[in-house]
Amino acid sequence: MKFQKTRVQDVMLIEPQVFGDARGFFMETWQAEKFAAAGITASFVQDNQSRSAQWTLRGLHFQTEHTQGKLVRVSAGSVYDVVVDLRRSSSTFGAWFGVELSAENHRMLWVPQGLAHGILVTSESADFLYKCTDLYSPAHERTLAWDEPALGIKWPLPAGVSPKLSAKDAKGTSLEKIEKFA
Repeated sequence: MKFQKTRVQDVMLIEPQVFGDARGFFMETWQAEKFAAAGITASFVQDNQSRSAQWTLRGLHFQTEHTQGKLVRVSAGSVYDVVVDLRRSSSTFGAWFGVELSAENHRMLWVPQGLAHGILVTSESADFLYKCTDLYSPAHERTLAWDEPALGIKWPLPAGVSPKLSAKDAKGTSLEKIEKFA
């Protein structure tokens, strides 16, 4: 596995070794010793999967308590995955990072606690999988506005296309007003 640092502190892009032949492929998506050697010592307690239609935007989500680190990947289709650093103590506080994750490129992204996270489905549909370090806590979930002007996230939406948003995601909070981490 290759672990690459990104421009946001503690966020890692992971490229697993894929073994393929005429029958298909095999890849290792989690191995505690290899991740620990790269500085990721997560203990996972919940696995999730979502399927979304093209141009669905989910996020930018985080939890103020029961904060979650996430190891994310795509098993079908493709997404543009975005993280925003909400940790005041971080050298990259307020910075964002985006990357394509797809079934074809097999990339994974480690999203540590204290970051908002979201995806935009860029294929006809996408199956998105994520391992979490804490349980989902609806009472503590918050949504940072996906289109926050202060961040300037460059979502790869075609001209004239608006994302498909849940009611919650359509009412995201501004960066100025959203709760942040120490």
